Amino acid sequence: MTAGGVELVVVADERQAAVQAAQRLAEAAGAGGNVVLTGGRTPELAYRRVAEIVHDWRRVDLWWSDERCVGPDDENSNYALTRAALLDHVEHDPAHVHRIKGELGKERAAADYEQELGDVALDFALLGIGPDGHVASLFPNAPTLQRRERVLPAEAGLEPFIDRVTLSLPTLCATGEILFLVTGEDKATAVRRAFAETPDPSTPSSLVRAASGTTVALLDRAAAAQIQT
Repeated sequence: MTAGGVELVVVADERQAAVQAAQRLAEAAGAGGNVVLTGGRTPELAYRRVAEIVHDWRRVDLWWSDERCVGPDDENSNYALTRAALLDHVEHDPAHVHRIKGELGKERAAADYEQELGDVALDFALLGIGPDGHVASLFPNAPTLQRRERVLPAEAGLEPFIDRVTLSLPTLCATGEILFLVTGEDKATAVRRAFAETPDPSTPSSLVRAASGTTVALLDRAAAAQIQT
């Protein structure tokens, strides 16, 4: 089913969603290029699964959609989650792992990542959606939604209230392929607003579409409960 230019794929539960996301990540790893990762419980399950499928990630450059302003070993770090679930279990080139240095503080870390990203073309992005409809660290009606830089400092819109660094809306929309991975009944309202209603800054995820590529929303039944599929 397609809604608002987004292909909706609904599976039974979180486990099946993680398996399908892992399969798409495996394809991205095989193709090489620049892949954007995210944090969260279901992506973590997908990372653990794909680590069992593809062991060689040396052709891939890895980036992150956003990060909290913490060190790389902090329990709140998206990089730390990815390292434990994926990177520690596969062959990869450390020079191709582009983490956001959140410990520098949001302004310096954003400037640093903007310079590192440069004019790199992003090929694939795995993204989630928060219960409030946020994506990456772009929160409802936040001033960051109007900014055009590729990387932005951001304030947290929900707990934990830690400063953030995030890819911007134009950067995400310039990605070749976007895969939203969303599970759980607490996301159902946000999913409806993101994919079945008119795009609006009150739901930032509704504004993220691959401008010249494909956008897919991989949902479990709980998350898709308020949309017709």
